[in-house]
Amino acid sequence: MPIPTRRQSRPIHTPTHTLVSTGRIIFAGLILCLALATAADDQPINSDAIIHHLSAVISWYRDCTTKVQPPGFASDAIYQGDARNLAEQAIRLAFDSARAAVPFVNAQGQQTSTDNNGQPAQGATQSQNLAQFKAKTSAQLADLQAQLDSVNKQLATAPPRARAALQNKRDNLQGQIELNSAILDSVGKMLNFIESGNETSGEGLQGNIDQLARSVPEVFGPTSHQKTETKPAAQAAPTTNQPASPRSSGLIGEAGALYTEMRSIRDIDQLANETQNVRDIADSLRQPLRDAMKATIQQSKDLENQAQAAGSNSAQTANLKPQYDALAAKFKSLAAALIPLSQEVLVLDESRTNLLEWRRSITRQSGSALRGLLLHVGTIVVALGLVLVLSEVWRRATFRYIQDVRRRRQFLTLRRFVVGFLMGIVIILGFVSEFSSLATFAGFVTAGIAVGLQAVLLSIAAYFFLIGRYGIRVGERVSVAGVTGDVIDIGLVRLYLMELAASGGDLYPTGRIAVFSNSVFFQAGMPFYKQIPGTDYTWHEVAVPIVAGSNYKSVQEKILKAVNSVYDSYRKDIERQHTDVERRIDIYMQAPTPEPQLRFTDKGLEFRVRYPVELRKASSIDDEVTQKVLDVINGEQELRAAVSGPPTIRTPVHA
Repeated sequence: MPIPTRRQSRPIHTPTHTLVSTGRIIFAGLILCLALATAADDQPINSDAIIHHLSAVISWYRDCTTKVQPPGFASDAIYQGDARNLAEQAIRLAFDSARAAVPFVNAQGQQTSTDNNGQPAQGATQSQNLAQFKAKTSAQLADLQAQLDSVNKQLATAPPRARAALQNKRDNLQGQIELNSAILDSVGKMLNFIESGNETSGEGLQGNIDQLARSVPEVFGPTSHQKTETKPAAQAAPTTNQPASPRSSGLIGEAGALYTEMRSIRDIDQLANETQNVRDIADSLRQPLRDAMKATIQQSKDLENQAQAAGSNSAQTANLKPQYDALAAKFKSLAAALIPLSQEVLVLDESRTNLLEWRRSITRQSGSALRGLLLHVGTIVVALGLVLVLSEVWRRATFRYIQDVRRRRQFLTLRRFVVGFLMGIVIILGFVSEFSSLATFAGFVTAGIAVGLQAVLLSIAAYFFLIGRYGIRVGERVSVAGVTGDVIDIGLVRLYLMELAASGGDLYPTGRIAVFSNSVFFQAGMPFYKQIPGTDYTWHEVAVPIVAGSNYKSVQEKILKAVNSVYDSYRKDIERQHTDVERRIDIYMQAPTPEPQLRFTDKGLEFRVRYPVELRKASSIDDEVTQKVLDVINGEQELRAAVSGPPTIRTPVHA
């Protein structure tokens, strides 16, 4: 059959090899047929070898069309198209050779059905015996029928005395005819069965070849010729105009593309090895045909020698003419089987060369992809290193130039967030390539995180509120949800307090740690109290009940003087804190000093003096105030008479 020629020009990365033309393949096949090797023993053409060859070619054809997944380079379409075209040519040539070899296999079967001594084999003897027995039985049946007809004629004219004997003879003849008819019918059925079995065995190889051909309908189907004619024109456009698939810019995409290229190289290697195996099978199948061709040529030379020896002997020359005709017919039949097989070997070699060229093309481009991947990884590592260097410089600069512990903590916390954000950006830009899909995915993830981690996110937001300018810091005394304590740590999501409990008018540690989520500061109705930034004092008051009608002015003067004498010992610390407060905020505040108040209560007249006390020294200050007030009251008779009850120290505002 004619072999379609391949394209001679390719626009992109043209392979160096080209498919040989049809005439060149046929000529090469004839040369291979005539270039005989040295003398070898004749080998029969095995039908099992033909079926094995066809099965191997079909499996190889399937792998050529489906096994290799192109990595997406521009030249892949060319190589893949060539591989498919060559595979289709090879499978057609294999089936052409197999169909042409069927007569030789059948002839060898008939030849081997005869024993070495020239006697028919058992199967042939049985068939001949049955045929001979059938012929004899048919002859006997015809003779009996003729005798019966003669007896019937005699009965028509016989006298009554002879009719009984003739009737007995007629009955005997009818019985013999029925018996021979039954025997003839049985022998005919047996002979037909044997002959049909021989026909089936003679057509077994051709039937197997047809069944294998039906397993590849895309090659031998009813529309395969139309597809073969229209396929080159249909494939020309995508081969020349189809752009290469864009390569991913992300690290994950590049690694996936490189893995695909390595897998394609592995598949091509396996397919090239399979092609070599199929080529070896076809070459081994070609050897018996080459031996038969060599024997035919040798017979023709022998006949030529006989013709030269016969000379002018016309009788001997006439006997050689049928032998020449038989040899010519045999040579043509052998060439019909051998030439497609030789062409198949050439096509398989061409296909393996095409696969190796394809592998070298992918290897060259995958090497560039590997270098790009390593460069990408190096870029990510360098970027992460720069971020870590920036983090270390930030940390050292914070410890060197920021002395305030609270402000330093804020800068270090900000450093962690900035460094984490930059590292996340570097990783995202390095690993991800499809930013549109990433944006959609990130939107859904963000929505899920916002719903599932609502309290955590709210606590993180509250953390920045707590460490702000008017927030809190470690060591300050605060009240949260009715719990008073000193701040010992401010976490990203939790606040830790050392709980304080009131004992009289003072606060003492309870030995417990109160832990609050930062999100409580955003909850409605949750009370939260803290000291004014820069202050560390609170207010206490001493109350003295006064008898009605006594000299209350003297009581006011002397009690206030006693409280001021105690306040003078720590007045400078309180005033310094007040100065810091005025510098921090823009609201005018009166300097804290002891404040006297005279009031009517349910129990009568009462004199109070409110005075500031340092939080850390509140107990000792209250002790001094108590002693001073008692000394003043007990030192004068007039004051003892004016005071109606013992004085008390109270905390108007709980710290």
